[in-house]
Amino acid sequence: MTASDFSPLPREFFLRDARTVARQLIGKLLVRRAGRHLLIGRIVEAEAYLGLRDPGSHAYRGPTERNRVLFGPPGHAYVYFIYGNHYCTNISCHAEGDPGCVLLRALEPVSGLAPMAANRGVHLGEPPTIPQLKSLTSGPGRLSQALGITRAAHNGCDLCDTTSPLYIAEDGQRPPRVVSTTRINVTAAPDDPWRYIAAGNAFISGTKQPVKRNHNA
Repeated sequence: MTASDFSPLPREFFLRDARTVARQLIGKLLVRRAGRHLLIGRIVEAEAYLGLRDPGSHAYRGPTERNRVLFGPPGHAYVYFIYGNHYCTNISCHAEGDPGCVLLRALEPVSGLAPMAANRGVHLGEPPTIPQLKSLTSGPGRLSQALGITRAAHNGCDLCDTTSPLYIAEDGQRPPRVVSTTRINVTAAPDDPWRYIAAGNAFISGTKQPVKRNHNA
């Protein structure tokens, strides 16, 4: 695979309600250019956050230096550091000034397994097992570490720029069936069913049961 095999999704994709974006991101590819390597994972789990309307959102209390990317145009990376040991990767949605976003929670590894494993300090067998692959990118901190995503290098990155080191693409595969659950560890708004997963996928990060079934994206 080369970078020319994929093009970033257009900005209009992200200029929509974060719940729609999150649901339709399932099955898309997160692509990270890292020197001569392409690190690629298929998005299988994502959560929507609705900004000023959502007590679970970082933007709920208004703009700060930390969250200012969310108040800018859609289609940009919002990367934050949490628990003192890992980064979380989000994508800004909605129109500028309306700070919706999508948190990427899990990927199914597609390409660049060796550098992903090195970044995570994980040994892969020949061939790698599903548990080994899951340990690379199942969970928001793991996927960011596996792809080498940091706040210093990628916060504010334009995911719609063809020269970007980080972007979202698609490869023509049929979208998976998507179901939703409540979000994980969102105590301020625990009942909103805005976590979207690829049904039956082995790489999702949690065990919450679906509360509502959605049509294919």
